[in-house]
Amino acid sequence: MPDSLPPPRHVFVYGTLRAGGSNDIARFSPAPLRIADGVIAGTLYDLGTYPGAVLGGEGRVQGEIYRITPALEAQLDVLEEIRPDDSGEYIKREVQVPVAGALLSCLVYEIHPDRIAGRAPIASGDWFRRA
Repeated sequence: MPDSLPPPRHVFVYGTLRAGGSNDIARFSPAPLRIADGVIAGTLYDLGTYPGAVLGGEGRVQGEIYRITPALEAQLDVLEEIRPDDSGEYIKREVQVPVAGALLSCLVYEIHPDRIAGRAPIASGDWFRRA
């Protein structure tokens, strides 16, 4: 009997991990599979050379959805400074993202609330269209 594989994981990326960004997710190995563009509820903040999203509220954050492996998820956790006690730069969350008329469960890296003090929101919700 073959070993059962874990269900595919998906990640919603909204900043430097987007295609063409300084940390383009396609540079990681194993390479992820791009599923779709997406939008989630939240507010995007400008942290200088990268953004941070706070989930929820009336705002919208633009991003991309990728299918990833556990090995790639582990690399992203290191990049985003995930800590078991949620004290790192980002906190890993699960969100439901509308895709082609259905909801897809995606992990998203939400900025730690302490990191946005005094930072300006990005009105467009799109890191690539920040002004």
